[in-house]
Amino acid sequence: MGEVLEEKDNLSRKIDIEDENETSDENISKESVKVSENGDAQEENSSEDAAEEKPDEIEELKAKLSEYELKVSDLNDRYVRSHAELENFKKRTKKEVSDFKKFAVEAIVKQLLPVFDNLERAVFSVEASGESESCQITQGIKMTLGEIDRVFDQFNIKSVDARGEKFNPEFHMAVGQEERDDVEENIVINQFQKGYMLHDRLIRPAMVTISKLKKAPETEENAEEPEKNEKTDQE
Repeated sequence: MGEVLEEKDNLSRKIDIEDENETSDENISKESVKVSENGDAQEENSSEDAAEEKPDEIEELKAKLSEYELKVSDLNDRYVRSHAELENFKKRTKKEVSDFKKFAVEAIVKQLLPVFDNLERAVFSVEASGESESCQITQGIKMTLGEIDRVFDQFNIKSVDARGEKFNPEFHMAVGQEERDDVEENIVINQFQKGYMLHDRLIRPAMVTISKLKKAPETEENAEEPEKNEKTDQE
């Protein structure tokens, strides 16, 4: 009898455990259904709220986009201007460096030109006296002038010979005029000092005298006419 009673107790306990498990499963399923229903309801509410908020967000995004486009356009303009200024600066600097290299000797050449002129005058005076062939000093001066000419050619220094040319105020400096009837007016007839060019820049103009037309001589008839005109004016 005792064994029978124990088996009955065990069976009743198993039945109670199974009932508890079934009730717990039912509760879990019910809760999951409620959660799913609540989630669906929340999703529906969030979708509705998002639909309501979308127009405002789109307008805000459009405003931000237009603002960023303006900033990009402004930065692009600044970049283009800065790039152009940089290129101009490079070109200007390159030209300045090139000019400096070309005309770096200008100051010293201007100081040497009077010395070169004096040497040429010395040779000219000796040759005019007829003693140039026998004078060793003259030969030495000529050799010195030749060396100076070679240096001038090396640095692209050229003389401006104005004799027989039409007067040009950009390259010639007139120091006098002379009446001539054998040449046209404003022609260089004498040159007292040669001009010089350094590359394409004039560093010293040539000192010259230029021609002007002679005035027609006054005849006796031409001289009497003004006197007659004065008399008629007085009458």
